[in-house]
Amino acid sequence: MTKIIQISDPHIVAQGELAYGHVDTAKALKKCVEKIGRILPEIGPIDMIIFTGDLTDFGKKEEYLLFRKIVEELDIPYQAIPGNHDNKLVMQKVFSDKDWMPKKGPINWEIDFNDLKIIALDTSVIGMAHGYLENISLDFLKSSLSSAKEKPVLVATHHPPILTGIEKMDIQNLRESAELNKILSGYNGKLKLICGHIHRNIVGQFGDIVCQIAPGVSHAVTIDLRKGAPNCLTKEPGCFLLHEIQGGILSHQILIDHYDGPFLFYPESK
Repeated sequence: MTKIIQISDPHIVAQGELAYGHVDTAKALKKCVEKIGRILPEIGPIDMIIFTGDLTDFGKKEEYLLFRKIVEELDIPYQAIPGNHDNKLVMQKVFSDKDWMPKKGPINWEIDFNDLKIIALDTSVIGMAHGYLENISLDFLKSSLSSAKEKPVLVATHHPPILTGIEKMDIQNLRESAELNKILSGYNGKLKLICGHIHRNIVGQFGDIVCQIAPGVSHAVTIDLRKGAPNCLTKEPGCFLLHEIQGGILSHQILIDHYDGPFLFYPESK
């Protein structure tokens, strides 16, 4: 059965710098890579890692190169889509050696496994924080779903189309999403929409589809549901998601930090 790891919002900055003056994002991504390597015997094999946007904080070449250096320590195939903090033009150049990276236009791609299809869509808008799907991306989605032949599908975007109650993030979500809703809800097989951007594990309904937002790998957007609350981060434990086919699409949250255990619930008495 296919197993996919989703990592979101690494926000890599230049070597030795802290994101927002507080977060060592490179260290956090290294810890994530180490955690995956350590638990592979228990959760693997892993077929692929998806990065759902904001690979970097400023979209600079040196940030992407540091990202690649860290991630490629794992011998697991990976693919990525951009977020609002990425520069898709720089990203296309840095990953030009990857066959999944288009040379121009939106960074959309698809991949087929025996029991799962993944469709990744570029929602980034150059110079803007909110998300938007161009017609070319919606057409790509329609074509990809038509070839899925009702097998389970993961559709990946950076920006979620659902409201979370975190006001400063909701104004940056995916805009004009009615057509996306119509296309996804019209698919006859099992389908799940997976996103990033909010840095929190949030599950909601988008039309007839379950939408799951991934936690951040290094920090979280502060959960403050008051109107007018400032846009803040909290240094909560980093996490990633594991999606697998178990009849339908089953998703696990896995903490990056190490905790004591495992311990038997009922050890045999000596």
